[in-house]
Amino acid sequence: MNNIAIFASGSGTNAENMVRYFNQSDTIRIKVVLSNNPNAFVLERMGKLNIPAVVFNADQLNGGKVLEWLNSYGIDYIVLAGFLKLIPLNIIRTFPNRIVNIHPALLPKHGGKGMYGMRVHEAVIAEGDTESGITVHLVNERYDEGSIIFQTQCPVLPSDTPQTLADRIHQLEYQHYPRVVQRFIEGRQPDF
Repeated sequence: MNNIAIFASGSGTNAENMVRYFNQSDTIRIKVVLSNNPNAFVLERMGKLNIPAVVFNADQLNGGKVLEWLNSYGIDYIVLAGFLKLIPLNIIRTFPNRIVNIHPALLPKHGGKGMYGMRVHEAVIAEGDTESGITVHLVNERYDEGSIIFQTQCPVLPSDTPQTLADRIHQLEYQHYPRVVQRFIEGRQPDF
């Protein structure tokens, strides 16, 4: 069994989608969700799904306590789902090439520190891009610079607002992220 920990900071729709997807798996299981935000709605979502949730602060993340929790749950992979903090080196070194993130744009464009959520969609529209999409990538010590595992696109329509574009990007996330994670853990390339 491959055990996943999800890190999330917000509402948790991608985390919930991931849990529901892997509930049907015999080889991959979501063991715990960790959040740096005690008010994140992801915590309520996980409670309804009977998934343990742990809230931590910056000292626990950087000081090794989060790594202790990951080890106590027997975690093999970490999946970021709307997690807004930089993963510290001690965790990256413990899980080399086993931490996956999703970004709501086509990296390397519109990535980096501070580029998350609606800010990304606003930047895409402001720049006049004709397409956007999602990027699933490995996590390294810099925001959004790890090796790309998967990308898929959608058009940016002349009538788009940041919200309408965000809605279309969310659909891509829900459709692809769990399957990309599954194929990555299984050592297979995404072919969809």
